Amino acid sequence: MKRIYLDHAATTPVDPRVVEAMTPYFSQKYGNASSLHEWGREAREAIERARKEIAKRMKVFPEEIYFTSGGTESDNAIIKGIAWANKDKGKHIITSKIEHHAVLNPCEWLEKQGFEVTYLPVDEYGVVDLDALQDAIKKDTILISVMAANNEIGTIQPLKEISEIARDKGVYFHSDAVQAYGKIPVDYTSLDAASVSSHKIYGPKGVGLMYVKQGTKIEVFMHGGGHERGRRSGTENVPGIVGLAKATELAFDHMKENAEHEEKLRKKLVEEVLGIPNSWLNGHPEKRLPGNAHFGFDFIEGESLLLLLDQKGIAASTGSACSTGDLRPSHVLLALGLPHEKCHGSLRLTIGRENTMQEIEYTAEAVREAVEKLRAISPYGK
Repeated sequence: MKRIYLDHAATTPVDPRVVEAMTPYFSQKYGNASSLHEWGREAREAIERARKEIAKRMKVFPEEIYFTSGGTESDNAIIKGIAWANKDKGKHIITSKIEHHAVLNPCEWLEKQGFEVTYLPVDEYGVVDLDALQDAIKKDTILISVMAANNEIGTIQPLKEISEIARDKGVYFHSDAVQAYGKIPVDYTSLDAASVSSHKIYGPKGVGLMYVKQGTKIEVFMHGGGHERGRRSGTENVPGIVGLAKATELAFDHMKENAEHEEKLRKKLVEEVLGIPNSWLNGHPEKRLPGNAHFGFDFIEGESLLLLLDQKGIAASTGSACSTGDLRPSHVLLALGLPHEKCHGSLRLTIGRENTMQEIEYTAEAVREAVEKLRAISPYGK
């Protein structure tokens, strides 16, 4: 059976070149980077080389890069760290209604600790309301956290405009850049902090980074042996860090051609799928990640659609992989103003650099057949 992977927003296969770069640090150069002997020095040199390579492509200083276990840890460390370090100035935080739960849940936790959080509305495409942001800022606002691009619907946020507002008001600005990193250009220097995950860009799972601009007041989140210059304790994942650096190199150096390839396939996919009656595209039609296509269908359940596609060898999702198994409507789709019944018939197809036009054509036809089959047995589709 033909197998087609279209769930790249959930995770990506590790690029063979990334595996090759990582391999020596599993069994040959396996030292602890904190050790003073040769094995330790080899590991330390690999980490610092990776830090410099990543910083060069992000156009930031190496000293502003801290390695973590992934996007969720980075989000937690930054949001909670900035909140606690600046609580004497204020306890008001601003975020959006469509953030990943790695941002929303820390914000909800901080509310229980006495902080106030404003959740910004978005328009029908998922773009943050800049006027609402301006109105939400108060004297005690200490942090704005808005993602670079949404993990479900792919909408890209106006980071430049948000950054200008934050700077004008003297408020820190953090962005969850997990989905955008290596896929679209981002001016990281306009941010005070950003979160990144390796496995979204053909790197290994379990490693990521946080960018924290020099001068940003932030409390230490992970205590222990003082690793990562005291900012994130814990023995470094040397193979993972090396893999993240190689994946970053490949993603940034080939960003334009990858984006053009994915966008070409996405446009074909959208054109074919929207030919199905009572279907629509969620998210911004143009300002979206190159490989993201998020559809809605009347009269069907998204989970049933996924199962039929899986039987045809197609990997897809209804939304965030982190929320799989949660039958509640997507908080992102609800924030767009969609009624509950229209939120349940969703399908997210996310394209990668290895996908082909033939796979897209096969998938579009498979989606059409699956939707027709489900509507034929649905009391609402007749």
